[in-house]
Amino acid sequence: MVLSLLPYEMPTQILPVVFQMRASVRIVLVLSAVLALQAATSAQRAERSDRSDRETADRVAATVRSYPQFGIFDDVNISVGDGIVTLTGCVTMPFKREEIGGRVTKIEGVRRLANDLRVLPVSQTDANLRVRIAQAIYGHPAFLAYATMAHPSIHIIVEGGRVELTGVVGTMADRSLAFALAQVPGTFAVKNSLRVDK
Repeated sequence: MVLSLLPYEMPTQILPVVFQMRASVRIVLVLSAVLALQAATSAQRAERSDRSDRETADRVAATVRSYPQFGIFDDVNISVGDGIVTLTGCVTMPFKREEIGGRVTKIEGVRRLANDLRVLPVSQTDANLRVRIAQAIYGHPAFLAYATMAHPSIHIIVEGGRVELTGVVGTMADRSLAFALAQVPGTFAVKNSLRVDK
């Protein structure tokens, strides 16, 4: 048997299959478009969330730096994820921990605060050591520019005679020199956690 098909003629048993295939293709195309739209929307939402978290982190950092009692003997680290701010590091007095936390909770974009700041134990020996190290570093001619900053960027954390330098310096040479200058009599160990700002 030979079938002859004219241009617009189709055997009747094939028509339902063709219509089903066209409907299936349409459904697949619609589902593909919906999935692509959802993926794009999720990506945009994640990008907005990341941008919002970065902006919140910047506002938190500015708030901590502008706190009048925040000084070179304190170290506050900030992380933000989905509007949840986590503060880590050390402060020298309990009221600093509470006041910094109180200021941060008032910032737009902060949904919740995890205040994990530690209060360093009160010790006259550690307090004297902090001052001597600060004088050694900030009194050195190479660190004059740092000493005259509104918010000096080298922080000196002392606990039980153990010293940690935190913050930011401009060069590897400054990082090494600060470490060497922190080796004052009375220190048990010095950890150099200074970051170099590139």
